[in-house]
Amino acid sequence: MQAAPARLLSLDVFRGITVAAMILVNNPGDWSHIYAPLQHARWDGCTPTDLIFPFFLFIVGVSIVYALSGKKADPTTHGKTILRILKRSLIIFGIGIFLALFPDFDFTNLRIPGVLQRIAVVFLFSGIIFLKTSTRVQLFLMAFILLLYWGLMTLVPVPGTGVANLEPATNLGAWLDHKLLPGHLWASSKIWDPEGILSTLPAIVTGLSGVLAGKWLRQPTDAAHKTTGLLLYGNLAMLGGLIWNLVFPINKALWTSSFVLYTAGLAAIGLGICYWFIDVKKYQAWTKPFAAFGMNAITVYVIAGLLPNILNMIRVTGPTGKSMGVWRYLNETLFVPYFNPENASLLAALLFVLICFIPIWIMYQRRIIIKI
Repeated sequence: MQAAPARLLSLDVFRGITVAAMILVNNPGDWSHIYAPLQHARWDGCTPTDLIFPFFLFIVGVSIVYALSGKKADPTTHGKTILRILKRSLIIFGIGIFLALFPDFDFTNLRIPGVLQRIAVVFLFSGIIFLKTSTRVQLFLMAFILLLYWGLMTLVPVPGTGVANLEPATNLGAWLDHKLLPGHLWASSKIWDPEGILSTLPAIVTGLSGVLAGKWLRQPTDAAHKTTGLLLYGNLAMLGGLIWNLVFPINKALWTSSFVLYTAGLAAIGLGICYWFIDVKKYQAWTKPFAAFGMNAITVYVIAGLLPNILNMIRVTGPTGKSMGVWRYLNETLFVPYFNPENASLLAALLFVLICFIPIWIMYQRRIIIKI
């Protein structure tokens, strides 16, 4: 038997891989030329890109356990801990709003939902639920939310449409987004949002799935038992998602209940594999770049969110004589003339990941971790 370490290198690495992948898929050189695995599914289905965000929320849940287990054991500190959770959630939400506003600060068309905003809400609810409830209650809440969401989306008639449906613009979640946040939704649709209000409910379950995995890893049992349990948990959840997919399709934009189970299962398997090889077998020589990303995940996400806008504010004359931003200029001079469109776009994305990595690597070398 062994006690759980205060910090898991495998968790930092798994988080770092996830963040690096998020930056990669969010910053192609040309949005018109992207390899299929680096794109989201058009609607139903799941590509590797669709796994990135739920993996991150799963990791948020695992991290909550490692950060708050000591506080959970002492009920007298719960009030202060909840205030800290709330403060951190508000800061993350505020950073998300700032990134949505930058550089134009157009409040009229501000997109209120977003990636960091959803992370903030999931962290808030998952943190409080972990702090104040038992594993049995957490399992009950997870099942209740997933079943409730399934019922709402498939049984409740959509006002103005008359029937329950799962189509992009006419499902219940889209109706609620348009009703409560008109003019403040995803610019590509304007009438619904992939990080919308109703679909945040099952996203909280994704966070709680990570909480369960974190509690399992912190058990004072041997590493083989922990790894086997994670892999079993992952495979059962993934199988459950595939079965539920038959009546409630796996869909990232809707964050369907089947999507929650399927992606949480894959995340548990991924974390279990990382834990076994990195923390148990000590295959760690390759991990430092990803650990650097993982230890300052929000910081690098903010850098990646600001940098394209900053680079494109700097105007230069392109190869055709037209004025363009620096980032587009680099893509059209370094890659476009020498590679096919998909490879040029991918290489530009890899270059952007490398650019974001430089300040994060310096911070890692100097042991600088920005905590929110």
